[in-house]
Amino acid sequence: PDMFRSYLCIDPGCFDDLVTVIQDDPVFHNNSNHAQMPVTEQLAIALYRFGHYRNASSTLKVALWAGVGFGTVLLVTNRILAALCPERFRKSALRWTSDVAKATAKAWVVEASCPQWADGWLMVDRMLVPLHIRPGFFGNVFYDHKSNYSMNVQ
Repeated sequence: PDMFRSYLCIDPGCFDDLVTVIQDDPVFHNNSNHAQMPVTEQLAIALYRFGHYRNASSTLKVALWAGVGFGTVLLVTNRILAALCPERFRKSALRWTSDVAKATAKAWVVEASCPQWADGWLMVDRMLVPLHIRPGFFGNVFYDHKSNYSMNVQ
């Protein structure tokens, strides 16, 4: 599981569940004599690409890793996105927080910190925010455990 997770940034069980949910999507079926590669392989290629950063996520690097052409990498990435983006999938897979839960969380933020932060979102303490390039001054300080240059949200 650890090696699987290091390449695809997802647990094997979650990967299997995701394949089960998307495998019947029309994007993975064609009326041709040439069958598509299995959905498991297409998802693995896309997740590898999504889970890497900078040069490691380039089409060429992903193609070399997967042993496919770089056009295939683009094609399967588009197919996976087409399967994951429809509203029917989003409604079945994503649950937005209720208004009551939001109000409770905002009250806790006000109590634990300050009112100005009550409407904050998407960031939590110790979250890494990737930087586009290495900072000019003290750049090595910004190099993180994921081999990227980033800043820590405090």
